[in-house]
Order: sequence, then structure tokens, then C-alpha cells
Amino acid sequence: MAEAIVEENVYREAEIPEAPRNGILEEPGQAAEANIQEQVEEFLGPHPDYDEEEEERKYYRRKKWGVVKNVAGASVAGMIIYSVYLGLLQMQLILHYDETYREVKYGTLGLEDIDNKMLMGINVTPIIGLLYTPVLIRFLGTKWMMFLASGIYALFVSTNYWERYYTLVPSAVAIGAAIVPLWASLGNYITRMAQQYYEFKNYKEEHVQEQKKPPKGAYNRYIVIFQTVFYIIFHLSFVFAEFPMAFFLNYHLHEPSHVLYNVKTCGATSHGIIPDLNKTVLSNLPRSLVLIEVESVLMGAAFLAMVILLVLCGAAYRPTEEIDLRSIGWGNIFQLPFKHLRDYRLRLLCPFFIYSGFEMLFAINGIILSYGVCSVGLKSLWLLVLVYGLSSSICSLLSLSLLRVPRHFTLLGGAVLHMGIIVALMCWSPKPQNKEVMKDAPGPMPWLLLLIALWGLGTALNKTSLSTILGMLYEDKERLDFVFTIYHWCQAIAIFIVYLWSNLAMRAKLSILLLTLLLAMFCYWRMERKLAKKDQPRLPRIPRPRHKVKGYRYLEEENSDESDSEFSGDEEHEDGHDDEEGHGTEEEEVLAEAVVRPDGDAVSIGSQDAPVPRGRRRRHDDAYEQAGVGEEYAQRM
Repeated sequence: MAEAIVEENVYREAEIPEAPRNGILEEPGQAAEANIQEQVEEFLGPHPDYDEEEEERKYYRRKKWGVVKNVAGASVAGMIIYSVYLGLLQMQLILHYDETYREVKYGTLGLEDIDNKMLMGINVTPIIGLLYTPVLIRFLGTKWMMFLASGIYALFVSTNYWERYYTLVPSAVAIGAAIVPLWASLGNYITRMAQQYYEFKNYKEEHVQEQKKPPKGAYNRYIVIFQTVFYIIFHLSFVFAEFPMAFFLNYHLHEPSHVLYNVKTCGATSHGIIPDLNKTVLSNLPRSLVLIEVESVLMGAAFLAMVILLVLCGAAYRPTEEIDLRSIGWGNIFQLPFKHLRDYRLRLLCPFFIYSGFEMLFAINGIILSYGVCSVGLKSLWLLVLVYGLSSSICSLLSLSLLRVPRHFTLLGGAVLHMGIIVALMCWSPKPQNKEVMKDAPGPMPWLLLLIALWGLGTALNKTSLSTILGMLYEDKERLDFVFTIYHWCQAIAIFIVYLWSNLAMRAKLSILLLTLLLAMFCYWRMERKLAKKDQPRLPRIPRPRHKVKGYRYLEEENSDESDSEFSGDEEHEDGHDDEEGHGTEEEEVLAEAVVRPDGDAVSIGSQDAPVPRGRRRRHDDAYEQAGVGEEYAQRM
């Protein structure tokens, strides 16, 4: 029995193993490797419950909320900055105007002369803002320019702890230098957020996925909404700026009968701001410790604005969308704002830009001071400014009507309203509420509040409409810092003119204001007519890098600063002159496809012996350079 079992085992071991079905012998190592590969693929592969479309929708929803956060952060930060600035400046000027306060606290320091120099620095310095604003924005970036400007405003607050010539005047000059860059950055930032929101909202659209030009007017809806939200929040700065006045300084002011004792004329018949105002407006001097506490609160608010800009506001552009100063040169960036003025749209809007600066300053220096404070006293100043701020903020909602009506509706509507108010102001001279006026006589306060509220309505329509119209006109440009620089530089010129006319008669000021408004309306009408006739504006050529560069900044071919209607730098002649006609005709392109040798043989462009036209050679070299940069970058990674 045992022998039979052994013999059976021997025969089994001698049997030839069965061949595999596919004709290939699998070794144990190969089977193990295949099993490991299947496990890796199962581990790295998509989860059975993974929904790619749902995850993509959640991703872009987070992106949209990020854009909303950026807009809200920039708006709140801008509101806080100007609340602190206006509130502190107002309190400072009232305290320094009082003779007793100057003599008791500062003696022979010459505080009144320091205030004059300080106001000169704030009003005159912005004129040169056009020279350096584009360079600063391109060097620092939009977000960091806003952060730097908010830091300068915080510096202005800090100098009030030690009021001397060498602290107040330099900080005031710095404020004047930061006005144009701050506002140009804010305008560019809000418009860019509207463009990004459209891209995240319509991420499934083919032109968004392929980064092509969107349909005409695609951004308009979001530009209107975002600019409206910004000005609703920003105009509240006039409300919060009155908190130091209402809750602190108002308890130290004399009654109107004392402050306006020598005032004889107000309104249309007056000269200067408030003629013959009493030199002692404080009934008792505020304690220094209380002043330090108020300034500390304002300083904390300024730091809060800086933190909001730093933490909540994201960058407006990716690094690859920024133009490095080394690529097109400092000189070209300096020249581009002036070259943008070749565009007839900007030239014809400049009178409206100037009037926009006039009307906001006239609301404070003219209506509120020369008509309001001159007739009802300093104690009502906070109420007049608060009504103006609330009216401007609430009435900014009317700009949402641009979603349904033509864009000129709100701008010209606000201009017509201001025109009627200016004519009414030319005919009205309220009586100052001093001892010579009977106590039973009705005061001008109700009429003042009505006029200020209506003027705030016009201001809201003017400010929101101008920023929205700029976004609509230049919808094909991703960067609008040059355009908004020109806008706010014109406002800086208006600030300087208002500073110069402070001693003029009120009717002269109103006449200048009315003439500027009529000119602005006429120029805007001409611009709309030229646009209706489809007149092509003359746009500046954005220069391209002329030297070989390497790095991630130059891997992008598109130029975010160049609109689709602008001519690229590829069609330049060999002698350096610009080609005004842009691209060649179809016949020239067909002729360029074949080059005839001197011996009469036609050679195709693609052959090695064929000469390459200048424009095509340049584009070929640029593509070769970018490809080389991409390969080297990939090797480094």
C-alpha cells in the first residue's frame, strides 16, 4: 500500500504543468505587482461618492463669497478711515480756532499759522498725484497701496498727541499725497471685484473657461451693484465723523447768540466762509486727558481699518497679471496716464470729474458752513453733516436703477437737481440767529435740512454714476488704475480751486459751480453722441518687454492692462513708428504667405530657406522665448 502511494506521487511530480490560457507564464512576482497596482489605482482613484460637478459648484461659491468679503472689507475700511480723518480734522480746527484755547494751551506757538500750513498741505499736494500714483500702484499693488494710505491716515491721527509744526504739517502733506493713490486704488479694486464675481458666477460659460472676451455689457450688472454697495457704506463716514462732535465737543461750545454775535450776513450775500464769527467759541476748555482719550479711540479705529484691509481684503490681481516695472519701464508707466487722456471719453468726462470735487467740498464749506453754521450756530454742525451723510448713503440705492434705465439717467438727474439747488441758493440769505433776531421768528433749520438732504441725493447719484460709467466704458480693460487716477486727479484740482476761492463772494462761488456743471453736462452729451456714432477712441499702446526675461511673471501672454480695442506692440514698423491702421488687409496677408526669391521661385513661409516677415518673426521669437522659459521652469521644478 505504501509503495503504491509513493509511485502515485512520483508520477504526479513528473506531470507537465498545464500551460496558461493566454499562452504567457505568470510568475508569482508579476501577480503580486499587478495586485499592488490595482490597490494603488483603487486608493488614488475617485471616491465612489465623489460628485465633481457639486465640488466645482462649492468651490466657485466660496470664491464668490470671497469677492463679497473683499468688497465689504474695502468699503468698511474706507468708511472708517474717512470717519476718523474728518472727525479729527473738524474737532482740531474748532479747538484751534478758539483764541482762549490757543493762548492757554500753546501760548506763542503760532497754532493758527500751523493750521493754515496744514490745510495748504492737504489741499495743494494732491495736484502732483498724477505723477506718482500709477508708479506706486504698480510697484506696491492695489491692496498694499490701500494699506499704505490707511497707515498714512493713522499717522495723521498719531501726530495730534503732540501738536507741533514738525508733526502736524508733514503729516498733512502726507495725507495730501495719499488722497489720489487711495481713491484710485479703491475705484480699481471695486471694479476688479465686479469682474471677478462675473467670472466666478459664470464659470461654466465657454468664454470664461477659455479666458476670452466676455459679451458686451457682461460686467455692467455687477459693477453697478458693487459700486452702489461701496458708496452706501462709504457715505456713512459723514455720520460717524460727527460722533466726537456730538458726544464730546458739543458740551464745550457757546450758544449761537454768542458765537454769531457779530455776524451780519449769511448765504448768498456773504463773503468768505463765515464772516465775523466770534473768536471765542468754547464756553469752557476741555481737559487734556479727555482729549487724549478721544484721540486714542480714533487711533484705534484707524488701526482697525488697517487690519481690515490686511486680513479681509484679498489681492486684486494674481502675480502673473501684474506688470513688473522692469518689463515696460518706469518711464512708460509715468507716461501712460497722460496717453490715456488722448481718449475723447476721458477728456469729455473731465469737467464732470472736476464738478464732482466741487460739489462735495461745497456741501461742507458752502451749504453747511456758510448757510448752516452761519445762521444756526456751531452746536447744530453735527446735525447738518449727519443729515448730509445719511441722505447720501440712503440715496445711493437709487443708483441700482442703472440696472433698468440708461446710464445717463442717474448722472444727469443728479446734475439737474444740483442745478436747481444752486439757483435757489443764489436767491437765499438766511438771517443769523443772534441777539438782533427776534426769538419768536421761525428759524431756517427746516429749510437747511431739506436743502442738505437734496444735495446729498445729488451727491450720491453723481459719485456712484461716475464710477459706474467708467467701469462700463472700459469694460474690456482689467486694470483701471490709470483711468481712476485721472478721475481723482481732476478732483484734486477741484480741491485746490476750492481752497483758493475761500474768500470769494458766495454768488461768485455759486456762479463758478453752475458754469462748471453746465459745461460738464454739455461735454457728457457730446461723449454719448460720439459713442452712438461709434467713433473709435484713440487708446494708448501698452508697451511690451524689450529684453529677455525669465520667471513666472512673464509666462502669461495676455496683458491685463491692454483692452481688446487697443493695438498690440507687434504691428510696429522697423523704424519704431506705430502702425495706425493696426492689422494688415487680407490681400497683404495672402501675399505674405508666399515669398518670391530673386530667381523667381516661390518659397512657402514654413520652409527653412524662406525669409520671415518682421511681425511674424517677432511673434515667432516671442513664442520661442516663452517656450524656452516654460521648459527651464519645468526643469527647475
